[in-house]
Amino acid sequence: MKVAVPTASEGGPEDNVGQHFGRTLTYTIVDIDDGSFEVIPNTSRHMGGVGYPPEILHKAGIDVLLCRGLGTKAIHAFKSLGIDVYVGASGTVKDALNQYKSASLLRASESNACKQHAFRNPAHDKEGCGKGHHGGI
Repeated sequence: MKVAVPTASEGGPEDNVGQHFGRTLTYTIVDIDDGSFEVIPNTSRHMGGVGYPPEILHKAGIDVLLCRGLGTKAIHAFKSLGIDVYVGASGTVKDALNQYKSASLLRASESNACKQHAFRNPAHDKEGCGKGHHGGI
């Protein structure tokens, strides 16, 4: 099973979980069956490229996305592609995987979706999704 985590910089198991899944530099994809990983760049429209993160990650063959938080549109996009999404991930990629394995993350839903995806919002930019400014995911 392939699990993707948005990563803050160059990616990999020791990189930090990115604050905003659509605008992170990379996605670290871990095959939890054999422990292998790959890092893919975020080439989405958010970063000046083509497509959206759900499409990019679907093409990479992921089954699960672990992230801090995300908006309702993204939740529906991932769901339509058959990708399970869990929110509340923090720390490094390794930490996020451990949180997932211990069932301490929440399945993404409309009730825990990020409500402040106005990217020029100072609270959102500073705290990112998953912080107390909109429900404390």
